[in-house]
Amino acid sequence: MGLFDRLRGDGDPRVAFIGVDGVPYSLLSEHEELFPNFAALADDGTAAEISSIVPPESSACWPSLTTGKNPGETGVYGFQDREVGTYDTYVPMGRDVQADRVWDRVQEAGRTATVLNVPVTFPPQRDVQRMVSGFLSPDLEKAAYPDDVRSYLETLDYRIDVNPKLGHQEDKAEFIEDAHATVDARFEAFKHYIEEDDWDLFFGVFMTTDRVNHFLFKDYERDGEYKDDFLEFYQKVDDYIGRLREALPDDVTMVVASDHGFTSLDYEVHFNEWLREEGWLSFSTDDPEELGDISTDTKAYSFIPGRFYINLEGREPRGSVPEDEYDEVRDQLKADLEALEGPDGNKVVDRVVEKEAAFRGDHDDIAPDLVAIPNKGFDLKSGFKGDAEVFDTGPRNGMHSFDNTSLYIDDPEATIDGADLFDITPTILELMEIDYSRGDFDGASLV
Repeated sequence: MGLFDRLRGDGDPRVAFIGVDGVPYSLLSEHEELFPNFAALADDGTAAEISSIVPPESSACWPSLTTGKNPGETGVYGFQDREVGTYDTYVPMGRDVQADRVWDRVQEAGRTATVLNVPVTFPPQRDVQRMVSGFLSPDLEKAAYPDDVRSYLETLDYRIDVNPKLGHQEDKAEFIEDAHATVDARFEAFKHYIEEDDWDLFFGVFMTTDRVNHFLFKDYERDGEYKDDFLEFYQKVDDYIGRLREALPDDVTMVVASDHGFTSLDYEVHFNEWLREEGWLSFSTDDPEELGDISTDTKAYSFIPGRFYINLEGREPRGSVPEDEYDEVRDQLKADLEALEGPDGNKVVDRVVEKEAAFRGDHDDIAPDLVAIPNKGFDLKSGFKGDAEVFDTGPRNGMHSFDNTSLYIDDPEATIDGADLFDITPTILELMEIDYSRGDFDGASLV
């Protein structure tokens, strides 16, 4: 038990959540000899593969993981969303999340929370003990609260994110060096604030794992040039998880989770170009740049990752599909997606999820009508430039997956089988003995 807890004498159980963005469970579970700290966490507690959400994209996943609610409740469906009743788009930020975060509930219960580097939390909340916003934050100066947090992190050369542009270089050495520097500073910050021992909930995310996976995952899975570099990076992450676990007081339960899985990438699929070629989408200009440039006879358009919207009369400003034809048109689009094959002859799409099966809540008015979950090897893109090939390759060789998401709970009584991201927030609250109503969440406690 930590010094601060002994002094206050309240005995309330605490939780330290460590996010490892995009880390697939199979990577860790199939190489226990390389990752002994993850193996020890599994042996002493409970670990298993869980499911991500629809769609498995970090901008949607982290709001759902930290609220226990689906995008219909959080209001965030991906990296880009559409304003209701317009063709205007925006990048959702922290204030766009329309549901209480787990740390909000902790604070409301009179407990304290330290929140570091969680994606989609910019700008930092001023009603938590300390917060550093993660992915989508412009810089550390604006992302850290209070000022003493920023001042300390500056001494570490702390950065919000690795520089992903370095991953576009053919020689990955500089990218790998930057990834190590980023994760090193993140660990030092996590360890420092864990050892402050003045929080009830510590919630921190390593996002560099996702970046490394995007540019090196195929090297790992298919014995590429950078396989050893990939595994050495993950051995460092494993070491850091072990050292953070050792630093925790006895009254703290550790939870480690990813927000989605990962797999190798062979082809990027530019779906707005496919929609254009198949007659679903057309533009009102020869040089389109954005959603607003689609023409009045467009029947459907797409956002990443694999989200499809019917251009519906009465909902879209220039909707072309009458409401009484909606089901027929959507069924046809679903069938076309399910039939699509890649250059290798493999089916591009594993399954297509209809909106009513994935989304419910007060903010489902901007939900996609269909979400395509890709087969392994395909990454579903969009874009409105009008000059892309349907199938292409880029600098990334890894992509997100819905399955193979990781969850470790340092509690042998936990039951993880069949779990998904929605279960994590109620599990944290249950571990902390903070009251909530079962109907508050789309998931349920695993302990």
